[in-house]
Amino acid sequence: MIDTKALDAYLDSWAKKKNLAGVSACIMGPGGEEYLWNYGFRDAKESIMPDSDTMYGIASMSKSMTALCACILHCEGKLSIDDPVSDYIPGFSIPGQPKEAATIRHLAMHTAGIPPMEPLEWSIAMNSVDRSESEWLLTMRRTSPNQMDKIEHIIDYIANCSYHFLGAPGEVMSYSNEGYAILSYVIDAAAGMPLEKYLHERIFAPLGMSRTILDNGIEAARALSGGNITSLFEMQDGQRMCDDHWSILPPFRGCAMVKSTSRDMAVYYRMISNMGMHEGKQVIPAHAIDLLVGRYHPLTPLNVMCMGLNKREFSGHTICEHSGGLHGVSTKGGLLFGEGYGFSVLCNQGDEDMDELMWGLYNAILGLPLERSHRWYNPTGKPFSAPEMITGTYLGHEGMPSVLKIEEKDGRLLRTRDGNTTAFAYCGGTRFLSYDPEKDYDQGVRHEFLIRDGKAWGVRCGTRVFERIE
Repeated sequence: MIDTKALDAYLDSWAKKKNLAGVSACIMGPGGEEYLWNYGFRDAKESIMPDSDTMYGIASMSKSMTALCACILHCEGKLSIDDPVSDYIPGFSIPGQPKEAATIRHLAMHTAGIPPMEPLEWSIAMNSVDRSESEWLLTMRRTSPNQMDKIEHIIDYIANCSYHFLGAPGEVMSYSNEGYAILSYVIDAAAGMPLEKYLHERIFAPLGMSRTILDNGIEAARALSGGNITSLFEMQDGQRMCDDHWSILPPFRGCAMVKSTSRDMAVYYRMISNMGMHEGKQVIPAHAIDLLVGRYHPLTPLNVMCMGLNKREFSGHTICEHSGGLHGVSTKGGLLFGEGYGFSVLCNQGDEDMDELMWGLYNAILGLPLERSHRWYNPTGKPFSAPEMITGTYLGHEGMPSVLKIEEKDGRLLRTRDGNTTAFAYCGGTRFLSYDPEKDYDQGVRHEFLIRDGKAWGVRCGTRVFERIE
């Protein structure tokens, strides 16, 4: 049984420590709602507290819904997840590979070979309005080759950009918003209806998610909310700024555009935990859930990417989860697979990390100390045997180019990203954690080096693969 007072105090303390604007959290269990928590405010005057029916953006938490649509269509015989993407979008191909090589499964698992690239950020910059004239915005608008408001723009850019791709489809996982943009249009073609309608008919309505919508803008979500929708907050130079300028990124529909509530999202994740069961009914085929996160995906403590959700073993339990972030949106949702529990944490302030809040929810159900860390990269305290294999410079080009340099100095490795130098702790295998020596390791960023013929050709920084350039 949850100690609600202790959990309230724990979440309140983290929300205050992070200086968050507004947050809503929910736990749905086998018997229904087990815990609701709301904090802060949802309006510019900082006077209205959110509740469990307040609508937020969920950003990349949308991805598992799009992937689940593909799995349902697979079960209905309307596609196979191993079909070539080009069967549904003839113009799509991965440069250097036969057009049949990349499959729907590869898109859903971020293994199509697409490197980090600019189209998502170009689309936001070119189609969202009334944003501050930041260096990022001006650069994106100056460099975008077009309005980036059609799926053809993404497909053409993938086909013609000058970047090296990451190998044959299936070889390397690198998180790709562009892959999920394309997957959205595969769903349209296979379902014979827009993804927006298919999501509503096959997932939202059967689950009673009456305050959830895939809105490619914001007006439909506003109407559905009845006014109970949050404003958007960002911290700039130590000051909290507020606006209602939601990110508009037209081709990236199923990638990031769902709006929902903490209650609805916890219901969704509980359904996945229950292999498609909801309130005693099989509303989603069990095999679709198996394809999404089940037996086809390995279980390790290191967090494996499935289809739109990560999967990891923790303290004898299987946790599946995903986070999301956009302007004024920071979220995390998850589930205890096979145990009937769904969790969500939705925040209306951008560029924030919801991990510690979510871990508190998990730990409350698992009977663990609320502050128990779930980090899966942990320093070994040992030196790495082959630093010469990884020292060098790496480049990521998702939006503004990002340069990562690894160097050895005085017998220890240092990591510098975009001029900011941090210590580098070895975590086993070819894994490292960057961290601020003034803080604990939980402040770190995960790195995994991809080594071939005695030298790293790339490094997965977080979930994106940066390519070695020198």
